[in-house]
Amino acid sequence: MFYSPLSRRLPVAALLALAIMTLTAAAQSNAIRYEEYDLPNGLHVILHQDKSAPVVATVLHYRVGSRDENPQRTGFAHFFEHLMFEATDDIPRASIDKHIEGAGGSLNAYTSFDETVYHFELPANEIKLALWIESERMRKLHVETAGVETQRGVVKEERKNRYENTPYGGWNEKMYKHLFEGGSYSWTPIGSAQHIDNASISEFQEFYNKFYQPNNSTLVIAGDFDPKQVKEFVQAYFGIYPKGAEIKREEFKLPEITGEYRETVEDNKAQLPAVYIGYRGPKKGHPDSYAIDMLNTILSGGQSSRIYQRLVDKDQVAVQAGSFNQDLQYGGMLVALGIVAPGKSSGDVERAMYEEIEKVKKEGVTDEEFQKAKNTQEDKFIFGKKNVLEKAQALAQYHTYFGKASVINTELENYNKVTKADLQRVAKQYFAADKRVVITYVPKAK
Repeated sequence: MFYSPLSRRLPVAALLALAIMTLTAAAQSNAIRYEEYDLPNGLHVILHQDKSAPVVATVLHYRVGSRDENPQRTGFAHFFEHLMFEATDDIPRASIDKHIEGAGGSLNAYTSFDETVYHFELPANEIKLALWIESERMRKLHVETAGVETQRGVVKEERKNRYENTPYGGWNEKMYKHLFEGGSYSWTPIGSAQHIDNASISEFQEFYNKFYQPNNSTLVIAGDFDPKQVKEFVQAYFGIYPKGAEIKREEFKLPEITGEYRETVEDNKAQLPAVYIGYRGPKKGHPDSYAIDMLNTILSGGQSSRIYQRLVDKDQVAVQAGSFNQDLQYGGMLVALGIVAPGKSSGDVERAMYEEIEKVKKEGVTDEEFQKAKNTQEDKFIFGKKNVLEKAQALAQYHTYFGKASVINTELENYNKVTKADLQRVAKQYFAADKRVVITYVPKAK
C-alpha cells in the first residue's frame, strides 16, 4: 500500500479534518447556480441549467400536506396526490402516464405532513409536455365522480397493503398520534379510510380550489433548456391563471408531552416481537436538527453503528435494530427500533437501547465517531444532488421551508458548526424518558 509523507506525519483525525476542508471547498466551488422569479399570480419559478445530459426535470411543489386537513377529513392531501393523475379539461382519464412514458420519461409524486410534490423527468425536447400537464392539473383538474370513486378504491387498497397487511404496519400512526397528540401532526398523510369514504365531491372540490393555486406553489425546472424559451412556456401555461385567495391556515399547535406513553399491540402478521421507541425532535432548519442528524448516524449508520453493534452483534437480542429521525416544518420525530431475536424479549431490546442512549448522554461520542458523522454529511451534501431531478427537488424544498433556495449551497455550513458537545447536549435534551412513546408488538397467538 502506498502512503504519502504527509499521511505518515498526520494523525487520523487530522487527515479526516483535511478531507472535510477539501470537500467543503469543492462544494463551494461547484455551487448550484439558478435563476428565480415570480409570476404576477404568485407562482414562484426557479430555473437551473445543467447541460451535462439532454434531459430536463420539473418539480411542482404545493404547500399543502396532511397538517392542513380538517381532523375529521384526514387523508385529503394524499388523496389528491392520486387524483391529480385523473382527467383535466384537455387530458382524458388514464392518459398522463401514457403521455410521459410514451415520450421516454418518468413521473411520480409524494405527500408528507407539510407538502405535496409532483415531478417529471423527460428528454430535453419534451419540456413543453411536462409544463402543459402541470398547468392543466393546477387549475383544470376534473374533481368529479368517476375519478374520485376510482381513487377512493386505490387509496383504500394502498392503506390496506401498507398498514393492515404488513407486520407492525400501524406503528407510525400510533407514534405520531401520541407524540403530537392534540396537534395537526397527530395523523399521518395516508389518513382515515372512513374519512375518505364519507367525503363528498364538493368537499374535495373545496380542498382543491383552496390549495392548488399558483400562489401556493413553487415550480422548478432543471436540466438542458434555453432559459428565454422556457420562460415563455411558463408564462403561456401558468400565467393565464389568476392569483388564488389568500389561504387562512389554522395556527399550528405543538402541545407539551406530559409523560411516557406505552402500548402493547397484538399483531397477527408479525412473526417476532418488535419495539418502537419514539421521541419528539427539533423542527427542520433548527440548529439542533443538524446535531440530531449527525447523532443518528453514530447510533444507526450501518452495521458499525452503536445500536447495531450492541443489539445485533454483541448482545444478540435483536435480529434488526436501528434508528432514524424525521424533521418536519414545525417539529420532528426520533425513533429507535428493534426486531426481537428468537428466545429474547422486548424488555431485553429496550434495556440495551436505553443503555446505549445513556452512554451518549454521560460520555458523549468519540473523535472518530464524530469525524465519521461529519464525513457522512459531507458525502450526502455533495453527492446527493448529482442529477437534475435531485437538484430540482432540493431547490423546491429549500425555497419552501427556508424561504430561500440558496440554502442548497450553504446548508453544509450548519453541519460543520456542530460540535461534539452539541451531540451530547441534544442526546440529553431530546431522549427524555418521561417524554417518550413506546409501542411494543407481539405476535398474536394462533
